[in-house]
Amino acid sequence: MARIDVIMPQMGESITEGTMSRWLKKVGDAVKRDEPIFEISTDKVDAEIPAPTAGVLAEVIVVDGQTVAVGTVVARIETDASTATTVPSAGAARTAPQQSAPPTPTVAQPAGAQHAAPQQPAPQQSAPQQPPAASLPPPTTVAPTSAAGADETAEERLKRKSTPLVRKMVEEHHLDLGAIPGSGSAGRVTKQDVLSYLESGTAVPPGAAADGTRDAPSDDRATGAAPVPAAPAPRQPSSVPPAATVEAWAGDRVEPWSRIRKLTADHMVLSRRVSAHVNSLIEIDFSHVASVRKRYRDAYAERGVNLTYLAFIVKAIAENLRNHPVVNAAVSGDNTIYRRDINVGIAVAFDLGLIVPVVRHADELSLLGVARAVQDLADRARTKRLTPDEVQKGTFTITNPGGFGTFVGTPIINQPQVAILAIGAIEKRPAVITLPDGSDTIGVRTKGMCCLAYDHRVVDGADADRFLAAVRKTLHTFPEHEG
Repeated sequence: MARIDVIMPQMGESITEGTMSRWLKKVGDAVKRDEPIFEISTDKVDAEIPAPTAGVLAEVIVVDGQTVAVGTVVARIETDASTATTVPSAGAARTAPQQSAPPTPTVAQPAGAQHAAPQQPAPQQSAPQQPPAASLPPPTTVAPTSAAGADETAEERLKRKSTPLVRKMVEEHHLDLGAIPGSGSAGRVTKQDVLSYLESGTAVPPGAAADGTRDAPSDDRATGAAPVPAAPAPRQPSSVPPAATVEAWAGDRVEPWSRIRKLTADHMVLSRRVSAHVNSLIEIDFSHVASVRKRYRDAYAERGVNLTYLAFIVKAIAENLRNHPVVNAAVSGDNTIYRRDINVGIAVAFDLGLIVPVVRHADELSLLGVARAVQDLADRARTKRLTPDEVQKGTFTITNPGGFGTFVGTPIINQPQVAILAIGAIEKRPAVITLPDGSDTIGVRTKGMCCLAYDHRVVDGADADRFLAAVRKTLHTFPEHEG
């Protein structure tokens, strides 16, 4: 007779906490080893978590909607089915994780409550032991080793160690990380905390006084003492206006945003604010690709692979990213990171919204390999069977609104990337055709519009246009042997 702890798993290298979406089993239910027993949501992915052993679900510690740190015990499985099961009280469900994991877990508000009132900071944010703002390092640098750093607690280190995205946002807006109330584990600042801080209108660049003047150098910097915080600045219009509250009329249906919808919305607003979006459009003749596809489609089908136009486009994109590295890049402060790997993300629509699984090292795959990878990732994305690693480390993204008949779309860049390609509907259209003798005629060609959205901070129009022209040339002359 033994009870096995079920813990909140680590869902990615930068993930420190997860939200319990819902329990798939209830107390007293028999479970099999590796059978999904609950769903969690993180900033990266929603996932079903399997049981670590067979037995009976004897105790549920973390309830639906609760956010806890990685490593927290969320339930216990009794390996002896004859043992009585227990259900903790609501209070016990919220306090038990504190006893099993050092960071104090935070309880996520229900989706409806998020619209009704702003989220309150976790209790530890106002605790006296919170490190002063002056002891925090700049967002984009590694904290220096010092006597003070050696004495900091695990909670203080966790708060200081924010994600790369949060550090980038802090740097872009010249904010002080220590001045932003954190709602994450141990007061850790999350992306939503930064957005809420900006919306509050109290954001003041570090070193600037409330009246807009720069603080004069003082002895505080030499002694290491924390400066006296300035009085809050008057509320100013922020770069991201808060969502308007609209009255629901009789007969309307009000549906709170799901977690993935809210994360998508935040990500899109952030991308529009951070990147200088520019769009270039190009028309591509897919007649040659259609001929190759028709020739090899049945052979691919016999191998269980659907040969789509998207596979050809991913292959062409991957081949040309190596020769156009500025499109396969990311921005970090005042630096451009040119990615070595070519990992192409494919936006997939499913019932809860959008998710972007990534084809890793796409330039090293054959057309068959690309087609198989795209099909496999899309199928598992729609059935929520992706792993966290499969939605991370993309370097370029493709979205395919043409699959729904859209002529062309102007997409939003998937941060921290610098470019994204939208594929319009590929269909037969009238076109001017030049005959071998030099005369022109009207004929039917298979064509489609593609739109490249790129970050003009690092990608110039000429760079984007040369990349699009190279992709078009590859598709116009796609080698027959690739089939």
